[in-house]
Amino acid sequence: MIMDQDLLSIQEARDLSTRAFDAWKVWAKASQEQVDRVCAAMADAAFKAAERLGQMAHEETGYGVVAHKRLKNEFAARNVWESIREIKTTGVIRHDPAKKIYDIAWPMGVVAALTPSTNPTSTVIYKILIAVKAHDAIIIAPHPSAAKCSYEAAAIMARAAEENGAPPGLIACMRHVSLAGTQELMSHKYVAVILATGGTPMVRAAHSTGKPAYGVGPGNVPAYVDRTADLEKAARYITASKSFDCSTICATEQAVVADKPIAARLRELMVKEGAYFTNEAETERLRGLLFTPDGGMVTSTVGKPAVHLARLAGISVPQGTRVLVTPLKKVGRDEPLSREKLTTVLGWYEEDGWEAGCERCIELIQFGGRGHSLVIHATDEKVIMAFGLEKPVFRIAVNTMATLGAIGLTTGVFPSLTLGSGGVGGSITGDNVTTYHLFNVKRLAYELTPPPTAAFSLDAGSQSQTVSAEEIERVVRSVVQEILNQKH
Repeated sequence: MIMDQDLLSIQEARDLSTRAFDAWKVWAKASQEQVDRVCAAMADAAFKAAERLGQMAHEETGYGVVAHKRLKNEFAARNVWESIREIKTTGVIRHDPAKKIYDIAWPMGVVAALTPSTNPTSTVIYKILIAVKAHDAIIIAPHPSAAKCSYEAAAIMARAAEENGAPPGLIACMRHVSLAGTQELMSHKYVAVILATGGTPMVRAAHSTGKPAYGVGPGNVPAYVDRTADLEKAARYITASKSFDCSTICATEQAVVADKPIAARLRELMVKEGAYFTNEAETERLRGLLFTPDGGMVTSTVGKPAVHLARLAGISVPQGTRVLVTPLKKVGRDEPLSREKLTTVLGWYEEDGWEAGCERCIELIQFGGRGHSLVIHATDEKVIMAFGLEKPVFRIAVNTMATLGAIGLTTGVFPSLTLGSGGVGGSITGDNVTTYHLFNVKRLAYELTPPPTAAFSLDAGSQSQTVSAEEIERVVRSVVQEILNQKH
């Protein structure tokens, strides 16, 4: 039976790829007006379905909070579309008269888009919008545990696209999901680029195909709270951000690094916001509950409310508890709770001074979130800039929620649900991936200056050689002697 599912999935990947390629050849010639009309219709349809899709995602995966999933769907439909709406993706997109260069947009082709179970419908909406805006076709390969809600999100957008003039097959989602089928999709000859959002194994598989791939690594986001911070705001934001959709966004805070002089007060304020600080015995129970001996996260604890996790761990917490905070001393393999935790458990460190806090943050990033994100709460601009300059991450959110700031809801970075971790994190880009990343640019360049004279020389690459009179005489004598020899 497993083999039958694999065969169905492989054949579906082949069929969808061929159909998408045929549709793309038509779509590649669409006008900017046609592209924008289709994208606007898809964004509107997805926004209207945001609540229903959020409910479906929650019911199918068991992760997160319905209201938060609705917000993520609305963000993917509205904010993403608004951020790319004015971007030109057809024909000449820029002209530099001084340099006599025309930039011409050129689509990549068929996009294979791998989507996660933690943010299934919102990621589908976002990826379809940025691909179709770039004149690409797209095939979604959903996580098996979120296949139904992902398919529904793609179907809503495909229907809206076709009703507004897009060719059938331009947008598709696999229904028969298996590892073999996903691998067939990624390696298919008609697939031009891979857009992978999910766990480390998925991203590695995408990069191993030999195709261009945008893959993002894990986030192990530190939240540094400086002595100059607005502590009430920091406590409110960190607690709300960590509990947002039960911590299923990879940019969520994973550990607080509190400046020692304000640590006790910050702790007090976070308790008022619904944080529960565990004792050592309770912390040990959470280590065993959340992680397997090899460091992998126990799937059944992903995206669960704090009260639910406390019950599983045998911890008695007050009603209204939103986050379980575990005081820690170490970072690394010997401390499982210093890893990324896609659930409502937050690490807690105390360091004296921003320099020590800086080092602790780097330690956390190097252990599991290289290139991803960091959030800092401070008002001292010198400290803020030091963190911006020194941290090996590509998003440093300041005085905001890491969750919503890194994806571009509360900051000015590009709205995105695929956050590049750059070369340091094994990714091709450190950007928030958007439509710019899914088309190439040709350059039509006119002559600015004539070629140098040397370019026209017949013997431009060699040294001129002078032959001496003695050498000429020697050659002549040799030839004459050869003739005389032949006569005799």
